[in-house]
Amino acid sequence: QVQLVESGGGSVQAGGSLRLSCVASGYTYSSYSMGWFRQAPGKEREGVACADSVEYTSYADSVKGRFTISRDNAKNTLFLQMNSLKPEDTAMYYCARALRGASCHTPWSLNENEYNFWGQGTQVTVSS
Repeated sequence: QVQLVESGGGSVQAGGSLRLSCVASGYTYSSYSMGWFRQAPGKEREGVACADSVEYTSYADSVKGRFTISRDNAKNTLFLQMNSLKPEDTAMYYCARALRGASCHTPWSLNENEYNFWGQGTQVTVSS
């Protein structure tokens, strides 16, 4: 069965950095797009970044230039390097597997309805 396990969350001060990881198992990892999403208390879940099977990436405007998504297909692992963190980045971060591969170039690449498997999440807290 498909499993996604995130790690790397924590508490940092504004301006700091964190690197999230997500290890996938139970399917052919390289064939599917992968995404990072986040949900802050009282807010809807939002798409953060997408990396697909042909190495195309996309980002939410709120994180462009600060976050970098990458994937290691040999290790079935997805990463999110987060730099210049802001208090508004505080949220639970989830990795997710998309319905298909090569989809991060599409306008709906960060739409949660395009993803059907989710990890349990890792908390990121940024203090001012």
